[in-house]
Amino acid sequence: MTTSAPAMIGRDADLARLDERLDEVRAGAPFTVIVGGEAGIGKTRIIREFTRGLAADVLLLTGQCVDLGSVAAPYAPVKTALRTLVSEVGAERVLEAVGPGRAALVALLPELAEAETGEIGAPGKGIESSQLHEGIAVLLETFSRERPIVFIIEDLHWVDAASLALLRFLMRALGSSRVLTVLTYRTDDVTRGHPMRGFLAEADRDRWVERRELSRLTRPQVRKLVRSMIVDEAPSERVLDTVFRRSDGVPFFVEELVGIDGCRDEGFVPDTLRELLLARYERLPDAAQELLRLISTGGVRVSHALLSEVYTGSADELDAAARQCVHYGVITIDGDDYAFRHALVREAILSDLLPGERARFHARYAEAYEAAAAAGTRRLAAEISFHWLGAHDAARAFPATMQAMREARAAAAYATAAQLGERALGLWDVVPDAAAAAGMGKLELMGRTASHLRNAGEGERSLALIRAALAECPRDDPNYPRLLRDKALYLGNVGKGGSIEVLEEALEALDRLGDAVPSELRPTVLSALAGRLMIDGRLDDAAEIADRALAAATELGSPRYASIATNLAAISRSDRGEVETGLAMLEHARELAEGDGAAMLRYWVNASDLHYLIGRYPEAVRLAEDGLARARAQGVERSTGVILASNAVDPLFALGEWQRADELIDRALALDPPVPFTAYLQRARIWAALWRGDVTGATDMLRRAKPAMASVMEVEMQTRLSVGRVAAEVALANDDLGAAWREAKVLLHEQYLPLPGYALPFVWVAARVIAAVRARPGAVSPAVADEVDAAEPAFRELLERLSSWPTHALWAALFEAELATVDHGSGADVPGTDASVWRRAVEAAAAPEAPGFLAPYALLRQGEAELADADRAAARATLQQAFDLAEAGGVGAVRERIERVAGTAAIALEGAARPRGAEAAGIAGAATSDADALAAAELTARERQVLELIAEGLSNRQIGERLFISAKTASVHVSAILRKLGAATRAEAAYRAGALR
Repeated sequence: MTTSAPAMIGRDADLARLDERLDEVRAGAPFTVIVGGEAGIGKTRIIREFTRGLAADVLLLTGQCVDLGSVAAPYAPVKTALRTLVSEVGAERVLEAVGPGRAALVALLPELAEAETGEIGAPGKGIESSQLHEGIAVLLETFSRERPIVFIIEDLHWVDAASLALLRFLMRALGSSRVLTVLTYRTDDVTRGHPMRGFLAEADRDRWVERRELSRLTRPQVRKLVRSMIVDEAPSERVLDTVFRRSDGVPFFVEELVGIDGCRDEGFVPDTLRELLLARYERLPDAAQELLRLISTGGVRVSHALLSEVYTGSADELDAAARQCVHYGVITIDGDDYAFRHALVREAILSDLLPGERARFHARYAEAYEAAAAAGTRRLAAEISFHWLGAHDAARAFPATMQAMREARAAAAYATAAQLGERALGLWDVVPDAAAAAGMGKLELMGRTASHLRNAGEGERSLALIRAALAECPRDDPNYPRLLRDKALYLGNVGKGGSIEVLEEALEALDRLGDAVPSELRPTVLSALAGRLMIDGRLDDAAEIADRALAAATELGSPRYASIATNLAAISRSDRGEVETGLAMLEHARELAEGDGAAMLRYWVNASDLHYLIGRYPEAVRLAEDGLARARAQGVERSTGVILASNAVDPLFALGEWQRADELIDRALALDPPVPFTAYLQRARIWAALWRGDVTGATDMLRRAKPAMASVMEVEMQTRLSVGRVAAEVALANDDLGAAWREAKVLLHEQYLPLPGYALPFVWVAARVIAAVRARPGAVSPAVADEVDAAEPAFRELLERLSSWPTHALWAALFEAELATVDHGSGADVPGTDASVWRRAVEAAAAPEAPGFLAPYALLRQGEAELADADRAAARATLQQAFDLAEAGGVGAVRERIERVAGTAAIALEGAARPRGAEAAGIAGAATSDADALAAAELTARERQVLELIAEGLSNRQIGERLFISAKTASVHVSAILRKLGAATRAEAAYRAGALR
């Protein structure tokens, strides 16, 4: 009987594209291809043809998603692919290559424990999803250096949440590998609300991902396909037309129609799709049909060993029935598995089962999986839960569901663990003595499920579940304060306010319940409250609560809780101005944390931040990078590691190490961190773009990021101050003085003393805004101009309140220089033009605690003031020094402004671009035309491409998209072009681009 066509028709271009991508991967450019299409369109066939043609040096790793209803087994397709890797290279090499991710990998593949010789602790204990994701990425990167890897996952419409999260991570993280990832999915099954919708939307924005939708065959292609299958005689035109009309060009339907007896002589053609799918099945004997119904209950593919366990006949009867099914083309043999030739046939047969028959078959599978789980190392509780539910046996499904939740948590599959927790909660009221079967009460299960939801990134759902648990929990229940604590943490995770009030209520509940609650709960609630108060800027309250947390931890005898409390007390006191006391307390917190990974990470986070804020930049970088290395080793790079990366970025900027900072930002953002952590990184990226000269890019990034940052800014003063400062600077760069003032005046409305390390630079920016408005009062409304002019005393008062901070002298000197006024003979005082005051600011900016970008900026402003005094000789020397520092430090914005100032004044600076107006000034060697300028500039080929796109009016982001480079790289090219052309603006450079045509 005819089954599949001997040759694939109409997919040559798609197959060639996969081959081309593999060639690119061989050269070191990882790529992902997502193949979509409707059922029967030929996704599996094209994958089969592609893999059949792979060279011998390619390592093929494949997995297929499993249809287990609404909650799939976690990492099922990934485990299949990884087991292939283990069989290819050996368990010992895999464990050696995965490094710090060994524990996570053993938790995922328990059979690897037999090959494990190192001390990794209990498998699954304390494992985080980021650790597992990182470990799998490391494995693929490592072995792809030896052989290019083709990593295929099919049927993503059935994908489990854990596998989807891993694939999302791998698409961003495999940047230095030779891995071609190929994913397939059925488009008609990805309906609204399906998790694949968001995944595909993200993929569309990734230039290292290509989506290909397989189309239906044309009439000529269908005719060619039919003729390739009917080789003994030529089909009539009527048959060809009938097949095309009834198949609608879907290859699988063409094959099914041709395979029907009588089709060739224009006989039987089914009236419905269901009849077509069941045509081969219904021609089989009863025993074979029963076997197919049994297999369909088990999935798209079932191993022979498992089928032997659930089949009630003899081995000979099984073989005979299976042979008939294969002969009729309903199933195929794939290794040790029986697989349906197409999932559509399986679904049609599955729908043909009677209710009682379906329940009996599910029960057989559940019992077989239970026996397999008891005899081996593989975790099968998700399958057992699914089949007992299919058998309508809630009493046996419930404990399996609880075990499946624990197994998913052990494998760091938090999303799946949460789904199983929700399933268990749904069964709770119909199971006898559910608490005994679960090993916990309902409120505890709700709390754990909420925790899994939070760890899976479902912040809003975790919060909703905790609220539901609190609604069910009596106020005198010992779970009540724990649930309140969790609610407060989840509010903070999603950037919502109210955490402080909830934690205060939790403390009241602890006092009321006394010894009825576990003693370790009190220090955790107190520490959480101290942390939120500190973030909110309520430093006195934070210090007092942190002291209480320390006392509770000391009474409990817990070094971990004592370290965390001491840490919080140290930062609260430091922010109050007691820096030396805070540093000493931080050192004590470190001593208490020795040997405790979580407490040490907390130390590294706060210690690196404090050293940055007091101007000790090398030490801040060292602490942050030490902590980041430990975070990666502990598998928490996506959470604590992102904070530490952010803490390293700012001092690296201060040291002028822009590239190292960029690499940290890119890697951290690739981890898809939670919104509060992303806000820190986006703010740093925007600030860096601005000071390196990409005003357009910084403006665009801020516009896109500000809405997501808003919720975090509402509850975290640190974010409020740092993002507000950057927003004010971006507005200044765009000459939007009204927007700049709206950002700056927030400083005057804070209820509590601002965090000095973050507030002082913002006060300096506020001075710049005031000076700009005073210099051009017409740029804002009269009311705003009056408000700005009257605000200076308030800012001076705030500056004085922050005078105990170590870097106060630096920012105060800059504040004074921005606002100091001089009448240069015009009859009006001009702010920011007192050269003597700027000289004092230059001295302050040269101190070790000053960020590197400030020295060239202060010298620039001194040079401008000297020009206002008509002291050209002094200005030339000052501007040259400023230019040299800006060039060496990569401060593009300052360098460009120096060039504009020098050009306007017809001052030639060594190493700078030709000043504007140089011809009129008679500067030797000046170019005499735009064409000459372009020739003298020696633009690279890439820079000429970028110049053409500047002439089209494209932004840096648009240039990057057109040339397949990042917006950051485009910005670097734009800066180089402006410098080489001596152009002050993009418009001027665009005008000169006409010489290229």
